[in-house]
Amino acid sequence: MSDEGLRAARQAMHDAHVDPLTVEVFSSYYRQLEAGATGLVPEASIVPFDDPPRLDAVAVDDDEARAALAKTVIVKLNGGLGTSMGLAQAKSLLPLREGRTFFDLLATQVLAARERWGARLPVVFLNSFRTHDDTLAALEPYPQLPVDGLPCDVLQSQVPKLRADDLTPVSWPPDPELEWCPPGHGDVYPALLSAGVLDQLLDAGFAYASTSNSDNLGAGPDAQIAGWFAATGAPFAVELCQRTLMDRKGGHLAVRRADGRIVLREVAQTPPDELDLFCDINRHRYFNTNNLWWDLAALRAALHDHRGVLGLPLIRNLKTVDPTDPTSPQVIQVESAMGAAVEVFDGATAIVVDRSRFLPVKTTDELALLRSDAYEVTDDARLHLVADQAPVVELCDAYRTIDAFEARFGQGVPSLRRATALRVLGDWTFGKDVTILGDVTLGPFGGAIPGGTTLHGV
Repeated sequence: MSDEGLRAARQAMHDAHVDPLTVEVFSSYYRQLEAGATGLVPEASIVPFDDPPRLDAVAVDDDEARAALAKTVIVKLNGGLGTSMGLAQAKSLLPLREGRTFFDLLATQVLAARERWGARLPVVFLNSFRTHDDTLAALEPYPQLPVDGLPCDVLQSQVPKLRADDLTPVSWPPDPELEWCPPGHGDVYPALLSAGVLDQLLDAGFAYASTSNSDNLGAGPDAQIAGWFAATGAPFAVELCQRTLMDRKGGHLAVRRADGRIVLREVAQTPPDELDLFCDINRHRYFNTNNLWWDLAALRAALHDHRGVLGLPLIRNLKTVDPTDPTSPQVIQVESAMGAAVEVFDGATAIVVDRSRFLPVKTTDELALLRSDAYEVTDDARLHLVADQAPVVELCDAYRTIDAFEARFGQGVPSLRRATALRVLGDWTFGKDVTILGDVTLGPFGGAIPGGTTLHGV
């Protein structure tokens, strides 16, 4: 570990025409790594974040909601490839229902909200270098999405992966693109500043941003939350949901003992011997949905005060340079979390929202659920749960990639409207119009479920 590693990394970014602000942010994290920083947040340094306000207890009249939404921009984090599901393009371009992709449904949600509330409601997609071109192509069928000359696309930065043994930029001749990674979604703030979009939004009269992941179709434009956020006068807010066993590894808010500030702790920031405390849903009762609200003027002021380097907590992500090759060299990906900005702003707050605001697809388990008839798609492209409760879906490793998933559910996902759980322990192929009733477990031996079959569980 030496100055030579940082010089090499800075030179690589210069040669790749990486934005200078990104270089400075990366350099600040590099110095932390060099000093031995782990980014870990021990349990003893925090106390649980209890009793946040609840949206269902907040009254916002339509005029307040309409006025707030009129000043809101929608920002979608769209840099993910879904590599854990074997995808090689933006996850938002994955078909979800009736041939419509996440992107199609997100665009329709925005257009429907504009019509209902009479709001300009621009949308900005934050793309990585791996999703940029695909997203531009997906935008072409929606010429009405751009607003007031504002861009719908901002390109996220890229930074070099560092060898874990000496913190030098890794070299990987079989695929040089794998030498680079996006710097986490905390990069959204300097990216918007560097692209000039933050200034453009403020100049155009916008005051607030509603930000979420593009694979979370629950986080559509919401006038009530916009009205609540505007009324608080807070510079920053996080939407929370009640944790369940399914969310025990989701990042949570806590209060730092040292200064009383609200902080975000992700599982990657937890000491390995304290994972049981991190996962204790009775201790840390709410998780971060990554649906965030910012005051744009407060963000610009903070960025200027810190010369673009907000100082979000380091996430030291240990990987292999080729994610598909566990024998390839170990690397450190320097990342930060967008929600960690909660600790930057005085007066930051949070609110507990309904579970319907959190419908992400990180795995094929969740894809199966959202493709099933447990949900309906409304006219404004919202996903509406029509089952009494969302059933649990757990698929074995045979279904982990999209290709494997489609091969086994080629004639459609089973009906789950009257199911409480579907657990598939083996390699099963499903025919058309299979119905699951109750709690069904299919054993590890595998096989084929004929079309028209009804499986009864407990």
